Amino acid sequence: MPPIIFRKGLNLKAAVADQLTAAYHSSLVEDLRAAGYERTTGRLTTYLAREFGFCYGVDRAVDYAYQTRKKFPDQRVFLTGEIIHNPHVNDQLRAQGIRFLTDADEAGTALGADDVVILPAFGVSVADMARLDRQGCTLVDTTCGSVLTVWKNVKRYAQDGFTSIIHGKVEHEETRATASQATQYPGGHYIVVLDKQEAAVVCDYIVQGGDPKAFLDRFAGAVSPGFDPDRHLLKVGCANQTTMLMTESLAIGEMVRAAMRSRFGAEALPELFRAFDTICSATQERQDAVVTLLDDVSLDMMVVIGGYNSSNTCNLAKICADRCRTFHIAEPSCVVSATEIRHRPIGAPSTADIAEAVARDWLPATGPIRVGLTAGASTPNSVVGQVIDRLETLAAT
Repeated sequence: MPPIIFRKGLNLKAAVADQLTAAYHSSLVEDLRAAGYERTTGRLTTYLAREFGFCYGVDRAVDYAYQTRKKFPDQRVFLTGEIIHNPHVNDQLRAQGIRFLTDADEAGTALGADDVVILPAFGVSVADMARLDRQGCTLVDTTCGSVLTVWKNVKRYAQDGFTSIIHGKVEHEETRATASQATQYPGGHYIVVLDKQEAAVVCDYIVQGGDPKAFLDRFAGAVSPGFDPDRHLLKVGCANQTTMLMTESLAIGEMVRAAMRSRFGAEALPELFRAFDTICSATQERQDAVVTLLDDVSLDMMVVIGGYNSSNTCNLAKICADRCRTFHIAEPSCVVSATEIRHRPIGAPSTADIAEAVARDWLPATGPIRVGLTAGASTPNSVVGQVIDRLETLAAT
């Protein structure tokens, strides 16, 4: 018997609305919005980016998870992994009795037809989906629509004989799921590039060729099984993890286009090269909003809130750090005191267990302070509000 799959909620939105409001709403954030995204308390002025925090896809995924727990109160409910990259949200779900198959104490857990499994906003790989299908679990699919759009393009590439060049983080759940879409078709291949530096290596090989063994050693773990750069870089299509830095994704697409034009000529491009802008709109809006804030206001510092393994949050921090002193913090407790703040070093790998840095004497002891604030798409307003309250308290002491 095929599994039951819920993809449009479980008709319990109203039943969990109060619970979600209590867990993730902030009246302080709403007040700040109403005041034009600017608030002065004592010597501290906080400027909030006009787009920040929970996006539609994240809000929907969390909503579906709460609906699932409500719908199946007496059954085991699992998540295949973190529903989004935010420690506060994931801990709240654990508190609801939702179990994470990636947690150490769930290793070897056997699933069956009586179990309910929630698929995260990042989606899951084709192989994982097939395994869950065989196990007969009831599935609640929260995969973000923006991710599904990327999958559609990658599948079309594979069907038409194009190799997907994916701008993303090879260890990220979304990128792994996207890459798997290419290999479900005969002859489908992919290569994942992290940044412009890795893309340049691929482009050089497209134009000049090279040593295939050295190339495959360079991209070990980031290419499809059986990948041959001499064969599989002749016809390519660009895609990306939806939460990458938009400007870099677009630049990589142009680099690949130029390489294909140099190798094969402009007249051959329509047959040999494809590209789609698949950065999600919420990611782009948050990046644009923080650039606007930095253009409009002279700030003493930026505080960026979000999980250390949140790609879109790390990219917001990167944008800010190029323009202003910036601290990427995971949660309110990172703001330890007026003389100490724990933060993720800008440019460090985006992993949940990264060693935090500690900055001393980070908050000016006297005079007015102008702090810009934004949050990644997986950060709830409740956390943003707690950080603002903490900053105001410390600035007043």
